[in-house]
Amino acid sequence: MNEKQERIARMAREVPAGGADPCYRAYFEQFNRGLYYEAHEVLEQLWLKDRQGPNGLFYKGLIQLAGAFVHLQRERLRPAAALFKLAEANLRNYPNLHEQLPLPALLALIRQWLACLEQSNYTANPLESQAPPLLHLQG
Repeated sequence: MNEKQERIARMAREVPAGGADPCYRAYFEQFNRGLYYEAHEVLEQLWLKDRQGPNGLFYKGLIQLAGAFVHLQRERLRPAAALFKLAEANLRNYPNLHEQLPLPALLALIRQWLACLEQSNYTANPLESQAPPLLHLQG
């Protein structure tokens, strides 16, 4: 096991037990801690297994969402906006509650952050004026 695989396995082991895959739960744990790159990495493990499967675009959208916040952390506002748009496009066709995630609220969150970027003409980073979002699973 290489260093990256060990780090991802550790993140998955550290989440509380639950019904969903540990890598999926670890995504939310890392995202809510503002560790967006780590969230991306841990969920990528599921996406790589299911790229062409029923959750392929779902996982890809969540990875893109985390990536958008990585770009915000690095002051790359236009690339962040591009990833917000891709995330929204990949997530919008799933049911309102998918894999315990309420998608209407998530899609509204994506649109809100994208609107902040667009309204400032990509000159103001919303991470500097807004609290980072928190994502919660239901059930």
